[in-house]
Amino acid sequence: MAILSKLTKESFHSEAAAFAYLEATLWPDGPICPHCGTIGRATKLQTSGGKIDGKRQARIGLWKCNEKECRKQFTVKVGTVFEHGRIPLHKMLQAVYLLCCSKKGCSAHQLHRVLGITYKAAWFLAHRIREAMRPASMSPMGGAGQVVEADETYIGRQQGLGVDKTGYHNKNMVVTLVERGGSARSFHTDGHSIADIVPIVRENIRRETRLMTDRAMHYKAVGREFAEHGRVEHEKGEYVSMDDPTIHSNTVENYYSIFKRGMKGVYQHCSEKHLHRYLAEFDFRYSNRVRLGIDDTARATKALQGISGKRLTYRA
Repeated sequence: MAILSKLTKESFHSEAAAFAYLEATLWPDGPICPHCGTIGRATKLQTSGGKIDGKRQARIGLWKCNEKECRKQFTVKVGTVFEHGRIPLHKMLQAVYLLCCSKKGCSAHQLHRVLGITYKAAWFLAHRIREAMRPASMSPMGGAGQVVEADETYIGRQQGLGVDKTGYHNKNMVVTLVERGGSARSFHTDGHSIADIVPIVRENIRRETRLMTDRAMHYKAVGREFAEHGRVEHEKGEYVSMDDPTIHSNTVENYYSIFKRGMKGVYQHCSEKHLHRYLAEFDFRYSNRVRLGIDDTARATKALQGISGKRLTYRA
């Protein structure tokens, strides 16, 4: 028996199946009214996508709350980043899968060609999905016996600044924390100083953690606040400590190799205004990778679970 492509699943080609799939993902305990918050007290209206005996039927995926004080209509898209989306839901689900299964991302031009929608719609849809990938809350990383690596990189060009011969001070700075065997967390900082970097390290890493960095001076003082601060001297060609092979920052460097290949090879350009969403995309895929037991389908489902309670307008 032939093995079908993942993109042949019914929810990717049928609007009714797409709504059913999203409802099962977001409403495991029954429909949730976005107006009053009632769970399991709604009726699905008869739908046909057209007219029957001259009478107009409800649109696909439409529900009506049965609470006497509410009685409002809604779909599963209300109160999510997909609300007011004019693109068919089954195409939105395809876009979610494509962004989640592409290790270095999927450009808006690629989505525009594959999905048969305009470039503007594809660009906005991609940003909606990145917004869904952003975590709602972030607890500190690491813990006793755990290792977190910290490093920074530069990408693009800050607005209003010309060419800097040093190659750094006119670029956008990104600070990334990577827990070995776990998740990644990246931040776009306003500046390049110690005052911009140290608060990120303090607020996002538990004190009992082993911190690993290079010899950059902005980590020297804050490193004393953790259980251990291992440092390697890249300037001298040292990438793993000769005394302790667990002291290195190669994990975060590997993260940056994927991030930069994606930003330069796939997206090619990213304005400073939207950089935080691209970081959320790469963090999400890294933190939900196959090595952690999360395949492409599970990753796409997890991204869909993050669409609720978020809105994104075109000019945001």
